[in-house]
Amino acid sequence: MPDLASDDTLLTRLRARDERAFEAIVDSWSGGMARVARNFVSTHESAAEVVQDTWLAVIHGLDTFEGRSSLKTWVFRILINTAKRRGSNEYRTTPMSSLVDDEGVGPTVDPARFRSEGESYPHHWRELPLPWPSPEQRVLDGELRARVVDAVNRLPARQAAVITLRDIEGYDSGEVCDLLDISAANQRVLLHRARAFARGRIEEYVMAVAAGEGSVTA
Repeated sequence: MPDLASDDTLLTRLRARDERAFEAIVDSWSGGMARVARNFVSTHESAAEVVQDTWLAVIHGLDTFEGRSSLKTWVFRILINTAKRRGSNEYRTTPMSSLVDDEGVGPTVDPARFRSEGESYPHHWRELPLPWPSPEQRVLDGELRARVVDAVNRLPARQAAVITLRDIEGYDSGEVCDLLDISAANQRVLLHRARAFARGRIEEYVMAVAAGEGSVTA
């Protein structure tokens, strides 16, 4: 298997049409690519087709890759552009431009959970949130993972794309701004709101478990 950490080695092998190198990055990156594509298109099947189209474009475009970004970032940029085009065709009655304001304007946490100006310690929690599960306790909990996936799926498209790229795929803020063509300030707002929503969904689950209710429905 090629060294996926070395763009130079990997690119050389890909340009030489090394099938094992291509199989390695397809296996390693396709899952994340499908998650990102799903934020722009209507179905999982459509996202899978976007991934396939992206790999075909990568094969045809390898010789033109100039190395101005990492190879993976270049692949994901092709993916996002492909997904946006497909999503625009799928949502003709709701064009992607209508999602520009999907940051929302309301608070991300219920204000009633904080002390008011007339109380002691204003703006502090009335009751501290339940502690987050430790990795040892919950990292392998399939239901908790399902909660995270459900939360991301419920987000507006751009919020879902930002949290997927930042917190699941591990891109830094600058790369996400470049990939999604958004400002740094907009990226911060989108990420904050996405994380707040996801945290709320997970907190509901943790509170239900703490109350002895076990599995709870969405």
